[in-house]
Amino acid sequence: MTTDTRTPAHKARLLPQLIKFGAVGAVGFVVNLLVFNALMLLVLVNVPHKTLFSTAIATLVAIGTNWVGNRYWAFSGNRNENATREGLEFLIVSLAGMAIPLLCVWVSHYLLGYQSLLADNISNNVVGLALGTVFRFAFYRWWVFSPERTAARAARRGAISPGAHVPARTTREKAPISGAPLAGAPDRGLVGD
Repeated sequence: MTTDTRTPAHKARLLPQLIKFGAVGAVGFVVNLLVFNALMLLVLVNVPHKTLFSTAIATLVAIGTNWVGNRYWAFSGNRNENATREGLEFLIVSLAGMAIPLLCVWVSHYLLGYQSLLADNISNNVVGLALGTVFRFAFYRWWVFSPERTAARAARRGAISPGAHVPARTTREKAPISGAPLAGAPDRGLVGD
């Protein structure tokens, strides 16, 4: 008796997908930083509340950049054919992920009373960023770009689209061909077990 030591496909793809997600996030961070500073220093110089406007605009541009990077690279094998629905789901998860650092700052600053710039940076850019990143990756992987949803859509269509992740069957689990005389017999290949 042999033991199957193969890693399931969804687990084997986790690390490369996580690395790609991190790279897309790093690009989004740079885009956010550049857009924010360009708006603050060049575009919205004399606008009241320019910090809030710059933050909102830079965040939305970064979310758009991250959606393109995640859709076409990090989660490309699992993207939804309905780009509008996927984009809306991505926006929901991104905005919820953006709320996590805000909550961390609120707890640290107002509830715990740590009101220094260092404490605000740690709660926002260390704790909040880490928790928000875990939250976003989990929801992007298991909701927005879910392999199970991709497989279900393919099954509903009756065909498998290129690049779609469909769980592989073992040779003993092959679906029987209806009307075949040996439909219930296991497929042992050319050689057998």
